[in-house]
Amino acid sequence: MSHKMRAMVLRRIAPLGFHAAPLEYTEIPIPEARPNEVLIKVSTCGVCHTELDEIEGRTAPPQFPIVLGHEVVGSITNRGSLATKFNLGDRVGVGWIHSSSGAEDENLSERFCATGRDVNGGYADYMTAPEDYVYPIPPDFTDEQAAPLLCAGAIGYRALKLTKIVNGERLGLTGFGGSAHLVLQLVRHVYPESPVYVFARDADQRDLAISLGAAWTGDTADRSPESLHAIIDTTPAWKPVVESLANLLPGGRLVINAIRKQEDDKDALLNLSYHQHLWMERGLKSVANITRHDISEFLPLAAEAGLRPVTQTYTLEDANQAILDLKFGRVRGAKVLSVN
Repeated sequence: MSHKMRAMVLRRIAPLGFHAAPLEYTEIPIPEARPNEVLIKVSTCGVCHTELDEIEGRTAPPQFPIVLGHEVVGSITNRGSLATKFNLGDRVGVGWIHSSSGAEDENLSERFCATGRDVNGGYADYMTAPEDYVYPIPPDFTDEQAAPLLCAGAIGYRALKLTKIVNGERLGLTGFGGSAHLVLQLVRHVYPESPVYVFARDADQRDLAISLGAAWTGDTADRSPESLHAIIDTTPAWKPVVESLANLLPGGRLVINAIRKQEDDKDALLNLSYHQHLWMERGLKSVANITRHDISEFLPLAAEAGLRPVTQTYTLEDANQAILDLKFGRVRGAKVLSVN
């Protein structure tokens, strides 16, 4: 029996070009579960914008080589001596939070450890994770549908909570990729009287938003027909932040759901006007990581709401193409690697 597994490995930080291949397809040893961990045979793994930040160094892994991937779905094939929460064969998921303090604010803890950045993730046949940070996958979802729920969906859920909207208030989404298209579906279930306004550069993204129930769509710099109570920004750029602030009501809230912002876009901040964008007690809040409670709450809620992620599937060997398509191509829904 072979003790090796296939993996897509990142060995160094590098800018992504149109023809780049940052990940190396190779074989590495199958990991062993520590006492409190489970060994997971990976079925699917979502491809997230955070991988772009890891590859290009905006949130760089602390050591190399590293296996990326933090939207992982698979089945448990082995357990450590102290791991008792799951049975062999159970279908489970792992998200961005690999481990932390266990406190309510564990997303802010210095002990926060990220899947696929600080430890090996799901761009491989197998991975390990502490059983406390592993989640049962509702049977409503296929493996491909479940993968983006573990980060794009769950962190979108956290961002939605941070907006503090109530049913009937108007919500904006700027950027409409893997996370925002799930937030839109969730809002239609949790806040059925709240219209959703979507700002996106790509016409295909705007068409998808309308098909999923958006009340209105426009370009990033457009003004919505009505001022909004809250907006969630899921873009890597500064311009949507400035434009979003101008679309808020007095007292409105902008929640930035992004790991990093592009430095070459910071000139957009020069157009920030105190009176137009910040005055009238408009608030700005960032999303920092995620807690295990966010994922635990979100997965059953996603099943109850009938969320169905729109996905594009690639093989493990085609992970580089998925990465390039995410950065340079059209993003319709979420991209997922089919591993096993």
